[in-house]
Parts: sequence; structure tokens; C-alpha cells
Amino acid sequence: MLECAPQLPKPIRVAQVAPSIFPVPPRDHGGTERVIHDLCVAMQRQGCEVTLFAASDSTTPVTRIGSLPSLQFLESEHGTVPPSIPAVLESVTLDEVRQRLDEFDILHFHGEFFHATLLGDQRSKSLTTIHWRVDELDRKLFFNAFPDLPVAAISASQQRGIPEANRAGVVLHGVDGDRFEPSFEPGSYLAFIGRMTDQKRPDKAIDVAVECGHPIKLAGTVDVGNPLYFDTYVRPKLGDGVEYVGPVGDAAKSELLRGATALLFPIDWPEPFGLVMIEAMACGTPVIAWNKGSVSEVVEDGVTGFIVENEAQAVEAVNKVGSLDRRRISARFEERFTADRMARDYIEMYKRMLKS
Repeated sequence: MLECAPQLPKPIRVAQVAPSIFPVPPRDHGGTERVIHDLCVAMQRQGCEVTLFAASDSTTPVTRIGSLPSLQFLESEHGTVPPSIPAVLESVTLDEVRQRLDEFDILHFHGEFFHATLLGDQRSKSLTTIHWRVDELDRKLFFNAFPDLPVAAISASQQRGIPEANRAGVVLHGVDGDRFEPSFEPGSYLAFIGRMTDQKRPDKAIDVAVECGHPIKLAGTVDVGNPLYFDTYVRPKLGDGVEYVGPVGDAAKSELLRGATALLFPIDWPEPFGLVMIEAMACGTPVIAWNKGSVSEVVEDGVTGFIVENEAQAVEAVNKVGSLDRRRISARFEERFTADRMARDYIEMYKRMLKS
């Protein structure tokens, strides 16, 4: 009697649905799109069948669907575009998803709001990751309207703002460490990377550097939602060891971080994760971060950096940052924050959802 070969488990068919603001991966800035890219690649490496719904100028090496380019591309080609363009791009993307709903075991959305209506009674096979704060009125109304929509938090801090009915679990971000080359030298300047906005407080980073007598290099985009902030609070402080280098892509970001004594992260809002913190760790660079939002979940005080409450404590932290072992910082990144770990965590979450 012939024995049947054992049935191999079928790979999970996953749709990753990206916002339409930037391509995936982004050209220089765009933390959400960077996470989506790394997640797609890592999931495919771990045996999932991954389809990415994203802008047509995306280059992630997985099956991709998306007929229109990103908002960034349209702005580069046409200059100022009508404010309705983002809604058009999202509508087209969601219709492309709608036509293929039955082709996937899990639909993982990284944008907000309209997909919940599209999914209807298939919301239970979806997962939503919100890459922004969740404690504002729009999110509260959204959660109340769709209590059957599973939502993954990117930190325990963020999850506290998500109703229990929606909670699918917590998956901390990860990145592909191959983009970052660690340096175990002490560094010659302080670094700040982030949007030039009152949420990220680059002006506070400058004040700490000046107080310590350290040069500082700042990188990031001028926040489109608050364009006057840079001219009012940052530009007047440039010069005399304070340098603004503008937006940075992967290679320039790695070079900037690996040459830094420490990354300053003086946030003034409930940061849901803070991707640049783990990018610094991938370079072996300590992080000095204000104790808000997810910081205490990401930074191990006295190991990968220091958690502080104010500028005075930040100055003290800069003065003792040389006591930290940059090799240990790089190792802790590998242990906690790789894209492969992130993908494994999401795959386990998918499996729990499929069982239930």
C-alpha cells in the first residue's frame, strides 16, 4: 500500500498595503515605508507569499500591485498638486485591493481609516498597523466605529491608547541591519535625525550640544505641517559647530550615525516608536532619549544609551556616554530589532488570527 507524502503547510498569503505618500522603500525619508519594505523582504525570506500594494515608483523586490505613482513623485513632476490628490491615490489603491480580497489569507494595512469600510465582514482577516499616535480624536472615533478591526500596536505605550476590543498585540519595529555598518570608535559629534518640528525638538538637541561643548549635525526634513518652526527655532542657531545637513538617505544616514558620539532624541510628544533609535543602535551609537512614549521600551538605560527627563540630565548623559560599549549596543540591536524578528512576530500574530 502506497503511503501518502505528508502535506506541507501552505505558505501564508499576505497583502501588505502601503500608504501612497512615498514609494516603498522611500528615497530618503519615510519611516513607515521603510518598515513596510523591510517587513515584506523578511516575510518573503521566511516563506510567506507577499504581495505589496504600493505606488508604482516602488522598488521592493516582491510582487507589487499599484497603477499610480506616489505623491512624492507627482510633486517632483508637477510641483504643487491639488490637496485632493492623496485621497485619489488612496481610493485607487483600495479599489485594487477590493478586486483581490479573496486572494489573501491576511490583509495587512499600514494606512488609516478608509480600508475598514472597504473590508466589511472580512475585517477579521485584516490587520492594521497605525504608525502614528492613537490618542487623538480621529483615532478614538475610528476605533469606536470599528470595534471588530484588529489593530497591531508598535509599542506597549501606543497600545494603551487602543481599545481592548481592537488589540491584536504588540510588534516592535525592526530594520534590515545590512544597511548600517557599525562603528566602535567613540565618534566626534552629536547627531539629531528627525523632522524639524516641535514634536522632535531639534532646537533642544542644539541647546544640549552647545552646553556640552560638542559639535552637532542635524538631519531631516522641514515639517510640511509646521514649516515656520525651522526658520524660527533652528536656523538662528546654526553655525559655530551646529550644522544642518538636510534630508538623508540610507547611506548618508548610516555614515552620520556611525560617526556620532551619540544620537540625541529630545522628543516632546508620545512617540509611538522612534525608528531612528534602533538605526543608531545598528551603528553601535548610543541613544540619549527623553522619557516619553515608547522610549523606555526601546532604549535600555545604561546599556544602549541613557533615558533622561530634561536637558540637564541629557548634558550629564553626554558626559558619561563614553562608558557605554558600542559593540554591546550593536549586539543588542541584533538581538532585539532586526527585520527578521519583526517579521516572525507578525507571522505569529497572523497565525493566531487565522486560528481564531
